[in-house]
Amino acid sequence: MAVALYMDVHVPFAITEQLRRRGVDVLTAIEDGSATLDDDVLLERVSCLGRVIFTQDIRFRALAEDWQRQGKPFAGLIFGHQLGGTIGQFVRDLELIAQASEPNEWLNTVEYLPF
Repeated sequence: MAVALYMDVHVPFAITEQLRRRGVDVLTAIEDGSATLDDDVLLERVSCLGRVIFTQDIRFRALAEDWQRQGKPFAGLIFGHQLGGTIGQFVRDLELIAQASEPNEWLNTVEYLPF
């Protein structure tokens, strides 16, 4: 089963659009009506949906890493620094993740992009 992705509110829509053109299941915080949720509430929401979240928010990444240390479960978080890669790099890496991995491989995981 492919990994379903969730885009945090700060992720450029071009990334979402390109992933959808490539057949990746993507939901955005804006579409979900969750754009104003606090990060901890959003991480719980995404986990309930069974989606791995992609964010470019350093504080959100730090929260997920804190949850890892505490053993608090979440569906997975992928972090890509805004200055750390191009839209094309993020799209390629996220497409690979979505198509070549399983949701259970991402449980309680924080990964950095680009690879």
